Amino acid sequence: MASFKPTKIQVYPKLGEKITQDTLYWKNYKAPVLIKEFGAVTNIDFSPVAPHHYAVTAFTRIHIYGPFSQEPVKTFTRFKDTAYCGRFRSDGQLLVAGCEDSAVRLFDVGGKVALRMFKGHTKAVHVTDFTSDRYQIVTGSDDSTCRLWDIPNSVELTSYQEHTDYIRCGTTSKLNRDLFITGSYDHTLKLFDARVDKSVMTMDHGQPVESVLLYPSEGLLVSAGGRYVKVWDLLKGGQPLVSLKNHHKTVTCLCLSSNGERLLSASLDRHVKVYNTTNYKVVHNFDYAASILSLGLAPDDESIVVGMANGVLSIKHRKSPEESKEISGQQKRRPTYRVFVKGKNYVPKQDDYLVSKPVKQHLAKYDKQLKKFNVSKALDTALESWTRFRKPEITVAVIKELDRRGTLKNALAGRDEQTLSQLLNFLTGNLVDPRFAPVLVTATEMILDIYRPVIGQSPVVDRQLLRLQELLEREIDYQQDLLEVLGMLDTMFTSSLPRKEVPCPGIGRPNGLAQGDSTGSAPQLQAT
Repeated sequence: MASFKPTKIQVYPKLGEKITQDTLYWKNYKAPVLIKEFGAVTNIDFSPVAPHHYAVTAFTRIHIYGPFSQEPVKTFTRFKDTAYCGRFRSDGQLLVAGCEDSAVRLFDVGGKVALRMFKGHTKAVHVTDFTSDRYQIVTGSDDSTCRLWDIPNSVELTSYQEHTDYIRCGTTSKLNRDLFITGSYDHTLKLFDARVDKSVMTMDHGQPVESVLLYPSEGLLVSAGGRYVKVWDLLKGGQPLVSLKNHHKTVTCLCLSSNGERLLSASLDRHVKVYNTTNYKVVHNFDYAASILSLGLAPDDESIVVGMANGVLSIKHRKSPEESKEISGQQKRRPTYRVFVKGKNYVPKQDDYLVSKPVKQHLAKYDKQLKKFNVSKALDTALESWTRFRKPEITVAVIKELDRRGTLKNALAGRDEQTLSQLLNFLTGNLVDPRFAPVLVTATEMILDIYRPVIGQSPVVDRQLLRLQELLEREIDYQQDLLEVLGMLDTMFTSSLPRKEVPCPGIGRPNGLAQGDSTGSAPQLQAT
């Protein structure tokens, strides 16, 4: 007696994620380490010198973390109100921060008490940074002014009041100690030169500016505000180059990779997007649990640190080469695992007598019903909610098997309103799918033939049939439009091909005779 053959489920190709070098590079991070801070994390800044500690500004504190520490190695708490924008100097020895109380504090990384306190602003100071010569500080405040301070003498050198709204971001030039850029909620970016008493360049972002970033060459400037990330050419007088709109909410911070070839932007929509700086296309995307307020990338991209509005600090460390070689997703085997695989790989020798163990065949529910010739129950099993929504190919395979056996009509007949409605609902959702159409069209025709006498008796079934009719009419219209387009394309392709004249042998002369033929020649008759 022949054994029962299970129903063959067709495997359809799936369009998976396109694997690129960027995907492999940016996915090569460990699971994030989460640290709860005292408030929203508004700024993250890495020290330029090894071992590259990073300062995290959150509420009234600034914590300094080591590269792999989960506890702060240093804490500055001498703030009367919310602290902002804690940044390292280029030598990693000093740190400057603004505050809600309008004061600017300068700290020694090795000490606790502020070395200097600069007072002059009248509102909260959200922007602080060191100039490239290390002896001056640039600050920007909610009082719409940006100021330049001298560190050794603790005095204000210059004050600019050109913005008309809060100044919430800024950066200094690393190549020229006199140049710095500020961004404001008045939608403008201004480039200042400390040698003159006014700005030397103004750019309109069109949205309140949240973050600015200079490329290492300092020929290009990136600004973020609203949903837009814009790139400006400073060498051409602030000419806009690119405007990117890939986020769904306000972009809050920007960052460059260590080699300057990738630009990162973070937003309140909980995403960090990675752009290729050559064509500014998104090459990777990170998802987080809450709105992102700050972003930091360690030198050599060893760590990605993200600060969120819910006070959580997320730290992702790059995997070591040994960890990268491990197969992704492979779970650690338990000690008992070797008991079950013992002898599986044993190869019998030439003189051994092999006693084969019968393998028990495990059948699916629908196959068990088919084995018992319960065709209607087999179709009901294939129409269960999980199967028809998650694995429609199983339902289609069962219908195809019933049609092959010649029992599909029996399985479709004799159904009540509920089961017939489920069947029609499945057909409506999958009939126009090119993968399933050849099988489901046959089943649809059988259903219409079987239940034609009872149409009009059930409003539920009637609505399903009307939906099916509308779906088919719409699909036919689509097919007709596609055929018309196909005809147009064929005409275009045909007309675009070069015409070639094909010479016909035997029609080389005007009278239609070949070159070797003579007009007066007649066939010769031979006498036999």
